[in-house]
Amino acid sequence: MIIEQPAAFLRWLYPKACWRMDRNEKAVYLTFDDGPIPEATPFILDTLDRFEAKATFFMVGDNVRKHPDVFRQVTERGHRIGNHTFNHIGGFRYLSENYLKNTEKANELLHTDLFRPPHGWIRWEQYHVLKSRYRIIMWDVVTRDYSNRLSAADVVNNVKRYTRNGSIITFHDSVKSIGKLYTALPESLQWLREQGYRFKVFD
Repeated sequence: MIIEQPAAFLRWLYPKACWRMDRNEKAVYLTFDDGPIPEATPFILDTLDRFEAKATFFMVGDNVRKHPDVFRQVTERGHRIGNHTFNHIGGFRYLSENYLKNTEKANELLHTDLFRPPHGWIRWEQYHVLKSRYRIIMWDVVTRDYSNRLSAADVVNNVKRYTRNGSIITFHDSVKSIGKLYTALPESLQWLREQGYRFKVFD
C-alpha cells in the first residue's frame, strides 16, 4: 500500500499538489505516464474509445519529438496533455536550474498547464517554482503496471482495492507496461464502469 497509495508525508511535503479530486463525486481521473510511444499509446487510445473514456497523458518531451504522429492521435481524440519533463528525469538527481530548463523544454512541445514529476519526487525549490507555473498533478492510486513482479491480474486488483471517489489513477503507456495493459486496462475500465464511476479529465 505504501507504493499503491501515497503516504501522508508526501501529501504534506507538496501541499499545493493535487493528489485526489472531489471525494464526494463518483468519478475517477485516468492518467498515463511516460509516452507517447507507438508500441503502447495507440492500443490505450483504442481501449479508451471503447469505454468512451477520456484521460490525461503526462508525456515525455523527447517521446513527443520522436513520435509526433502518436502525439497528434492523443490530442485529436480529445485527451488532456501534461508535462512529464523532456527526458523523464528525477528532480533529486539534477540541479534545480537544469531540471526546470528540462521541464520548460518539454513544454515548448506540449503547451500545457499540467505537470507531474517523474517518480513523484522533486526538490522543494523545484516544487516552489513549478507550482507557480503549472498545476502539479500527483496521484491517489498507482497501478504498478510497470512492475515485472506483478501480473495483469495484480494490476486490476490494485485498481479494485484502492480506487475511491475522486481517485487519480496512474497507468503508463510504456514498453514495460503494455504487456499487462492488453488485459488489465480493459478489465479495469469495465470494473470501474460497473461500479458507477465516471471518467473525467482535469479542467
